[in-house]
Amino acid sequence: MAVWDDLTGQDDAIAVVRSAAEAATASGPAADAARGMTHSWLITGPPGSGRSNLAYAFATALLSPGTPEGDLATQRQVEARTHPDLAVLSTERVIISIDEVRSLVSSSQFAPSVGRYRVMVIEDADRMTERTSNVLLKALEEPPERTVWILCAPSDADLLPTIRSRVRTVRLKVPAVADVARLIERRDGVDPAAAERAARHAQSHIGMAHRLATNEEARRRREQTLDLALGIRSVSDAVLAAATLLDVAGADAKAITEERDAEEREHALRSLGIEPGGAIPPALRGQLRQLEEDQKRRATRSLRDGIDRILTDLLSLYRDVMMLQLGSGSELVNVELGDRLTALSAHTSPAATLAAMDAVTTARERIDGNVAPALALEAMLTTILRGGAARKGTDL
Repeated sequence: MAVWDDLTGQDDAIAVVRSAAEAATASGPAADAARGMTHSWLITGPPGSGRSNLAYAFATALLSPGTPEGDLATQRQVEARTHPDLAVLSTERVIISIDEVRSLVSSSQFAPSVGRYRVMVIEDADRMTERTSNVLLKALEEPPERTVWILCAPSDADLLPTIRSRVRTVRLKVPAVADVARLIERRDGVDPAAAERAARHAQSHIGMAHRLATNEEARRRREQTLDLALGIRSVSDAVLAAATLLDVAGADAKAITEERDAEEREHALRSLGIEPGGAIPPALRGQLRQLEEDQKRRATRSLRDGIDRILTDLLSLYRDVMMLQLGSGSELVNVELGDRLTALSAHTSPAATLAAMDAVTTARERIDGNVAPALALEAMLTTILRGGAARKGTDL
């Protein structure tokens, strides 16, 4: 089926879920079990490896009636999240609320209406708190016969042990740069050189590779991030660079959410029968306020994601410096900065570069712990500077 075509570099994982989906065409639970089909699954893998893509491909295969025409129709419904036997929990918030999970668990009790299964997908299942996870646990312990749960998380360690013991885990790996480049070239119609550069800069993150290949502003913001990091010479430079990096992350988050927010508001007004620019009746203002609150929560998460992308790019920078210092011969992520990276590697030690990478990791942990991003970034850059990651022979 074409449903598996966009899953690149994950042949082993595809083979597992495809075999299970084929078991669904057999009759009876015993036949399902014999072919590896089970009622609950956990798909794990690093960001950008295609966890949700595999989950929805699996859902499509389970919901399909088995004919080519039906497969295509089901695929379109799953992509639009409109299939009557598919329920999806995809949060735009920092955490998944207990009410959202309760609602999903309640709907999982219904029998399938048009397909063989009712499929429940939870993206970012690692965003559930312990109390919320316990609500889901009860559903996994006693699921209806034809309900299938598919959870997605970076690692099985991100979920409670009781959850992990009740799911079958499928692990994804980081796809090769060449595989991601071929996918971007074929799917987005970009030239091979641009696709390879985007895949390399994204470090095989499929979604980010797509964005870098198709968005000039995203590429410019990434270049600005690395240029700032390479240009720090003093504490004042570090403080100014931290503020600029936060602005870059904010601009990146705004670019992602602004267009979507406008489309959602226009759709909401249209569904309520209000003309663009028209007055909003008092009775309907509550619904629009709820939409605005959801969009603010999404903006908060998008900002955090933007900062995380910046930190990932910085890690790639210091990783390249380390590879040059150790003479490993490994391909650089930032080949275009080869001369500047070579100069930096010659004026710092591997220990200093490792300390810089540790500082980036610490900044990420602090931001996850709700430390003000500006303070975390300032501390990170100052630590890198004073820890010896700056060039020797300066007045630092």
